[in-house]
Amino acid sequence: MTQYQLFATTPKAMEGILANEIQALGGQNVQQKMAGAAFQGDLALAYKACLWLRTASRVLLLLSSFEVKSQQDLYDGVQRIDWSEHLNADDSLAVSFNSKNNPAINNTHFGALKVKDAIVDQMRAKFGSRPNVDTEHPSIRVNVYLHNDTAQLSLDLSGESSHKRGYREVSIAAPIKENLAAAILLRAGWPEIAAQGGSLLDPMCGSGTLLVEGALIAADIAPGLLRDYFGFLGWKQHDPQLWQSLLDDAQNRREAGLSKLPVIAGFDQDRRTVTAALQHIENAGLAGKIHVEKRNIADAAAALSWPEGLIVCNPPYGERLGDEEETAALYREFGEVLKQRFSGWQAAIIIGNPELGFRLGIRSQKPVTLFNGALECKLLRLTIEESAFFEPKAKSQQERIEHISRRAQAESTDSHAEMFANRLRKNLKKLGKWAEKNRIDCYRLYDADLPEYAVAVDVYHSDQTWVNVQEYEPPKTIDPAKANQRLAGALREIARVLEIPAEHVFLKIRRKQKSTDQYEKLGDSRHFHVVTEGGCKFWVNFEDYLDTGLFLDHRPVRLLIQQQAKGKRFLNCFAYTGSATVHAIIGGAVSSVTVDMSNTYLDWAQRNFTLNGIHGDHQLIRADCVEWLSEQASSKRRPQFDLIFLDPPTFSNSKRMDEAFDIQKDHVPLIRNAAALLAPGGILYFSTNFRRFKMDQAALAGLTAEDISAKLIPEDFARDARIHYVWRITR
Repeated sequence: MTQYQLFATTPKAMEGILANEIQALGGQNVQQKMAGAAFQGDLALAYKACLWLRTASRVLLLLSSFEVKSQQDLYDGVQRIDWSEHLNADDSLAVSFNSKNNPAINNTHFGALKVKDAIVDQMRAKFGSRPNVDTEHPSIRVNVYLHNDTAQLSLDLSGESSHKRGYREVSIAAPIKENLAAAILLRAGWPEIAAQGGSLLDPMCGSGTLLVEGALIAADIAPGLLRDYFGFLGWKQHDPQLWQSLLDDAQNRREAGLSKLPVIAGFDQDRRTVTAALQHIENAGLAGKIHVEKRNIADAAAALSWPEGLIVCNPPYGERLGDEEETAALYREFGEVLKQRFSGWQAAIIIGNPELGFRLGIRSQKPVTLFNGALECKLLRLTIEESAFFEPKAKSQQERIEHISRRAQAESTDSHAEMFANRLRKNLKKLGKWAEKNRIDCYRLYDADLPEYAVAVDVYHSDQTWVNVQEYEPPKTIDPAKANQRLAGALREIARVLEIPAEHVFLKIRRKQKSTDQYEKLGDSRHFHVVTEGGCKFWVNFEDYLDTGLFLDHRPVRLLIQQQAKGKRFLNCFAYTGSATVHAIIGGAVSSVTVDMSNTYLDWAQRNFTLNGIHGDHQLIRADCVEWLSEQASSKRRPQFDLIFLDPPTFSNSKRMDEAFDIQKDHVPLIRNAAALLAPGGILYFSTNFRRFKMDQAALAGLTAEDISAKLIPEDFARDARIHYVWRITR
């Protein structure tokens, strides 16, 4: 029997998988080559290659190889083949031509015409008539690959790309080709898993290509069995009887394989793609054999009756501009789903961006490089077991917050979290009564009471209840995964104990203060809520800034100002959102000046004024408070105030300030300039949150500064007497 020199092409990086397939079919002298594999075999093997190879693009029968240094060389080389052995004069043909690094012929269209001319000229000279050109379904398709000075002339036995199985007809965005899907499954060990009865699940199945290819592999179905056209069907040396016997054998194997098909299922969130997947499954003759349903990735789970097996998917690559953050969130969510619901399964995930693989939080084997078209991808192969889990490092604090919040809603209670919950209940029983008695709606419920849970929990009651949680940044010696786990547990228990929706619990990460952290914008939700304090109303925001707009530890200071403000002229410097000014005006201040260098917070202060119906002689001034106080103190028409509140930051190097401000170094001139604006009998309240602050009493000679901090530490902050310091200063 004639032995042929054959070559099967395949997409880049799939050559090794293809070579293994050819060996399994019985190919001889198999050699892995660039873009394919060369091998030898008889006509039956050539037919089997067309019918059974899952990762091939084309199967070529090599006719000759010759040198090409000119256009005539190409023509002559093609004419040396006796084409009457391959087609009749009234048959049809098509030519595929590719050239690389050949200066004589670098135009593929011209090269194809030259090959076609050589064939038809020979046939016309011999028979007086010539074959027609048919690019769709020719009797034979001639393939020429010209590389450097060497041309390989072949018959394309496939006729068209072998990835076209014949079942896919609906155009869906970003599908993978069928032979790539098969390569993914083969590299993931699906044949072995299927043989052992394992399940196959694609939780982002799209139009179902991986599902269908998985079923073809598991049921021992030839991928070419659905095709009605091959390049050899019009070839003069075609053996119809041999081909039919191979088809019959493949059909028998299909029927036997379908009887033992394991569980194969897919989910997708898009109803249109689910419909397409079901259509493709039906086209493949697999209706009723593969389960597909509309389901989001967050809801992906195996039925109890499904044996553990392989999860395979081609998730979004995040290639389009603006998709990266959304795609990263999808991968994090997918990783959590795998960890929580698919322990014991294997997984194979093809990704375009290796960085996204880390978002899964599951260690993989060495990634396998594959190409989806021209895009280089990595195939991650995972064993889903706890020893492989890790905490993906967040790219930003906001990403970490979102990750922890998701975990808080997904995980169940553990013993440590229950300990935290018990402390919350204890505090709530005590502070809840205190807050109700004193008509306090916003208070601190928990302040790092337990060392394992170093968070501050602030409750804001109004028509609804919200909670602002601030994590004190853990030391670098603490395992980030454990820190995140505990924080997620804390968020979960806060919602449970206070009986509020999880989305009403907001998390912030509080680091050591750098510059003006309170002005750092974290988001742009613009979700504001109204709360009350001492008869005043305030807008608060839990999402967009590190602080909410209302410092709860200063509640007693604000109430003191309110009590003393009647008939007074009030000055509020470093005013933030103007809450102290609102208290003063509600308390009866006849005029006020509110100074801050942030337009954002002055606008917020104006909204607080409007909320409380404030109008009249009450100014809002945008200025650097240090500079403004200095200018006013040295002015000949120095303004006079009966009551002043001075609450500067610990440190600031804002671009809006001429020089950096340091409260310890700069407090003396700051206080002196503010005190210079006091009317006779006036009072200046100076406050700072700098824990190591030391008042320079000697440098403030002529002023009386009384430390009243202890009197102004509220009950809900009693655990930390150094939350702030307050001095009552008079002239």
